[in-house]
Amino acid sequence: MSAPHGKAASPFRQPKAVWAVAFACVISFMGIGLVDPILPALGKSLHASPSQVSLLFSSYLIVTAVAMLFVGWVSSHLGAKRTLVIGLAVIVVFAALAGTTDSINGIVGFRAGWGLGNALFIATSLAVIVASASGGFGGAIILYETALGLGIAVGPLLGGELGGISWRGPFFGVAVLMAVALAATLAFVPSLPKPKHVVSPIAPLKALRHRGLLTMGIMALLYNWGFFTMLGYAPYPMELSAHELGLVFTGWGLLVAAFSVFVAPRLQARYGTAPVLYANLLGLGIVMAVIAAGVGTPTVVIVAVIVSGAFIGINNTLTTQAVMLVSPVERPVASSAYGFLRFIGGGLAPFVAGKLADATDLSVPFYLGAATFLLAIPVLASGHGLLRKAEAHTGDSEPVAPSFTPVGSPAATSDAPPVIVAVGAHDRASVIVDAAARVARDTGSPLEVVHVQQTAVIEEQAVETETADQARAAVTAHLDRLTAHGIAATGQILTSVGDHAAAGRALARHAADVHARTVAIGHSPRGPVMQFADGSFTTALTHAAACTVILVEPDSTPRPLTTDALAELRNSAA
Repeated sequence: MSAPHGKAASPFRQPKAVWAVAFACVISFMGIGLVDPILPALGKSLHASPSQVSLLFSSYLIVTAVAMLFVGWVSSHLGAKRTLVIGLAVIVVFAALAGTTDSINGIVGFRAGWGLGNALFIATSLAVIVASASGGFGGAIILYETALGLGIAVGPLLGGELGGISWRGPFFGVAVLMAVALAATLAFVPSLPKPKHVVSPIAPLKALRHRGLLTMGIMALLYNWGFFTMLGYAPYPMELSAHELGLVFTGWGLLVAAFSVFVAPRLQARYGTAPVLYANLLGLGIVMAVIAAGVGTPTVVIVAVIVSGAFIGINNTLTTQAVMLVSPVERPVASSAYGFLRFIGGGLAPFVAGKLADATDLSVPFYLGAATFLLAIPVLASGHGLLRKAEAHTGDSEPVAPSFTPVGSPAATSDAPPVIVAVGAHDRASVIVDAAARVARDTGSPLEVVHVQQTAVIEEQAVETETADQARAAVTAHLDRLTAHGIAATGQILTSVGDHAAAGRALARHAADVHARTVAIGHSPRGPVMQFADGSFTTALTHAAACTVILVEPDSTPRPLTTDALAELRNSAA
C-alpha cells in the first residue's frame, strides 16, 4: 500500500490518549506473570495447599471466559471508551480487595471480579489505541506490541520485588498502577462513536456452529490447558524465593514477547500457519514432558519453563491468526467465541491439576499438560483443509465502483494484463495513482486501484485497522477523480490477516490471479524500526510478486495529470 512521503514516522509520536491506554495495557499484561512469583509464599502465609492457591487462576480465567461472550454486546451499547473505563475500574477495586483479604478463598473470589474487568479491558484496549492513533495504525500497533512486551517481561520482575516484601504487594501494586491508568484514560481518551450494529450476547455461541472456528477454538482450549498448568504449578518444584521466581519468569516473558512479535510472522510466511503450529505444539509437548520427568530437579524445571516462552509466543500469535483466517463471522464476534473457549481451557486446567497433584504426585499434572499439547495436533489436523483454503484465499477481492459515472466515460474492456496501483488513505496517494495511470496508458493496459484492508494480530488480540467504509473511501476517491476526467479504472479491496508483510503477500497473490503486468506502490514512511517489528509491505510484495513492481518516489516529482495530460490519457483510452 502506498504511503505518504516524508520523514520516517515514529511509532512513539502519538496523542496522549494512545499513551494512556498503552500504559494500562502494560499493567494488564503484567496480570498473570505478576502473581507467579508469589504463589509459594501465598500458600505458606495463608496455610493453603498448591491446589487451593491454583484456584486464583481458575476463578480469574473462568469468569473472563464467560464475560467474553458478553463484552461485544456491552461495548456496542456503551461504546469502547466507557467499556474500557469500567473494565479498568473493576480491576482497581478487585485487585485492591485481593490485597486486603486474609484468606485464600477471599483472594480466589476477588480474582474472579478481576477477571470480569480484564475481559472488558482486553476486548476494547487494542481497538481504542488504533482509533486514537495519529498518522495511521502502524505506529499504534508497534506501541501496543511494546506495551505487551514490557508487561509480560516486567510483570514477573515487579511481582518478585513486591512479593519479596509481602505477598500483598503485587495486588496493591496493580491497584495503584491501574488507578493511574484509569485517571489518564478518563482525562485523555476522547469519547469514541458506538458501533453501528448492536452485537447479540449469544452471537459468539452461535458462531461456534461454524466448523472452522470451533476446531480452532478447541485447539486453543487444549493449548491453554497445558499453558496454565505450567503457570500454576511450575513455581513449586523450582524451590526459589519470590525474587528469584520473578527473574525466571521475566526470562520466560521476554521470549514470549520476542517470539510472538518478531519470529511468529516470519515462520508463518515461510512455512504456513498449520505446519508451524504442528511443530510448535509438538515442541510444547516435549518441554512439558521434560518438566514432568524432571520435576524433582529444580534446574531442569527452570530451564524448561524459560524455553517454553519461545513456543508460547509463537503459538499465541498463530493460533489467533488461524481463528481470524477460518472464521466466517465478524472479527469481534470471532474473538469473543475464541476467547471463551481458550479461557475456559486455562481456567479448568489449574483446578484439575490440583486434584491430580493431591491424589498422585506433582509430575502427573505436567504429563497431562503435555498430553493436551499433543492432542491439539490432531484437532488442528481435522481443520487443516479449512485453514489451508482460508490462507490460499487471503487477499480475495471485493469490487469497488466509482461514486458516479459521467456520460461518455469509457469502460475498461481491454484484455491486456492490468496495471495495479496500491493506495492508502492519505494525501500523497494521488501521486502514485497518476504515475500508474501513465504506465497503463503507455502499455495499453487497464488500470486497477487496490487497497488492502488489514486485520492486525498481536499475540492473542486481533483488530480491524479500519472500517469497511473507510477502506472503500480510500479507493473511490481515486476512481471518482479518474472517472471525472474520462480515465477508465476499476477498484478492488483486498483483505489480509497479520502484519504489513501479510498485506504485501495478499497483494502479490491478487496480482498473480489477475495476471497483472505491473504493480505500482509508494515509498513507505514507516522507518526501519517499524518495518522490522511489523513487517515490510514492500519487501514481502517484491519477494512474492511474479510481475514487475514499480516503487514511485514522490521526490522525483512525477509529472502531474494536468489538463493536457488528462486529455491525452482520455484520448488514448477511447
